Amino acid sequence: MKLTDQNQSRSISKKWHYQKHFVYREIADFVYQWLPEDKSDIVIVCIGSDRSTGDALGPITGTHLSKWRLTRFHVYGTLKKPVHALNLTDELSRINKSHPHAFIIAIDACLGRATSIGKITASVGPLKPGLALKKKLPEVGHLHITGIVNASTPVDYLTLQNTRLHLVMELAETIARSFLYLQRNYIDKRKQQIN
Repeated sequence: MKLTDQNQSRSISKKWHYQKHFVYREIADFVYQWLPEDKSDIVIVCIGSDRSTGDALGPITGTHLSKWRLTRFHVYGTLKKPVHALNLTDELSRINKSHPHAFIIAIDACLGRATSIGKITASVGPLKPGLALKKKLPEVGHLHITGIVNASTPVDYLTLQNTRLHLVMELAETIARSFLYLQRNYIDKRKQQIN
């Protein structure tokens, strides 16, 4: 599915600092404008590993979403059951079988410039996981959200392991809160209007 063909006037990528007031609302607004109306299943794939602080953004986000029991989303990737480089292909196969026509949103940590640390990016199109570690992994999603957890260096794997957990937790909570807001203020209301 090529979402960028739907309406060229919509922005296909946005970036915010996680400390901006009510940023979770702006993230929710961006995601909602790209959700197709004809899709019943929305799958959120939270990618990463709890064995590396910087790479734990996805599983921590997934854990928040699972605890909040958001009924409009199917969440894969938590601290208990992470989706990472070693099982990503199998998990995507399982997701495609369980939700063959789903709209998939991928969430992952990433590295960037030092001036971008703490920013959250939402973009139309698939996520390319594993770039920081030079891994070839399958692309994921129709839309993706990344949190910039640290600055890129020649030894990115060490950088991810030496990333502050506090920042990762703050980014994860902000991203998760955006989906809580999205469900309560957009998706649930749209369902009520249809019924």
